[in-house]
Amino acid sequence: MSAPAAGASAHPPSRAPVTAARRAASAEVARDSIRAHAVSAPASGSAANAGVRAWRVVRLHFVNFSTIVIVPWIVLFAIALLSVAVWAVVLSASPVIVTAAPLALWSGAVFYLFVYMSVVAVQAMSATFPFALGIGSTRRDYAVGTALAFTLLSAGYGLALTALSVAEEASGGWWLGGRMFATPGLTDGPVLERLVVFFTGLMLFFFVGAVFAGAWLRWRVYGLVALGGALASLFVALLFGVTATGSWASLIDALVRLGAFGASLWSLVPTALAAVAAFLLLRRVTPRG
Repeated sequence: MSAPAAGASAHPPSRAPVTAARRAASAEVARDSIRAHAVSAPASGSAANAGVRAWRVVRLHFVNFSTIVIVPWIVLFAIALLSVAVWAVVLSASPVIVTAAPLALWSGAVFYLFVYMSVVAVQAMSATFPFALGIGSTRRDYAVGTALAFTLLSAGYGLALTALSVAEEASGGWWLGGRMFATPGLTDGPVLERLVVFFTGLMLFFFVGAVFAGAWLRWRVYGLVALGGALASLFVALLFGVTATGSWASLIDALVRLGAFGASLWSLVPTALAAVAAFLLLRRVTPRG
């Protein structure tokens, strides 16, 4: 066996320079990839991502579908069946009442649905607000998503109530001369006007409920009591002002000239104010549990 040639190294040539060059090239490629992704990907606060987060809040509200849709309709149809039974009893005792006193067969029970929407708003926001912030939604995202959810619910309920009012008239008051959905003077006008009246009324009650929900989330029971007391005081003050100035006749005349449709359009003003108030309350809320 021959010995290694003189001057030859016993170890293979070092690959350190080659490895270092490869690592430098890889790092440069990685930096270029990161730059390209940063340019092509939308920023976290972009309108597209904000819309996705808001829609996530909408879906979150509809998770408890039974509370916001099924239960209200079950209760409303139960009330409707009870009203029909009462009308049947009244007609059997006095068949001429339909022509003698038609408003005797009028039921304002549909108003229950409007009031219940305020309760739904409080329940939904109290249950979903902490969870929405926990999954990465901002308070602005939550406010936008909640407003969209309430708008969709108002539109759905409004369409259904409008259809029921038309069916009620077509059937002659469910074949008994009664009135529950086509309320005289309120929701017995043209179909489009009925839809607007139902929709705006539901929106108003939803966002009033949102204000109470914001007060609950911010101050709990003390907030509800204080807000209820403030609204009651404001209502009494308005009644006192109208009475003290003898403006009842002028007020009633203005409301009659305005009509249900005109009043429903004006109700968008307090609805918008309630939406802003609810958002301002949510900005100061600290999630709990």
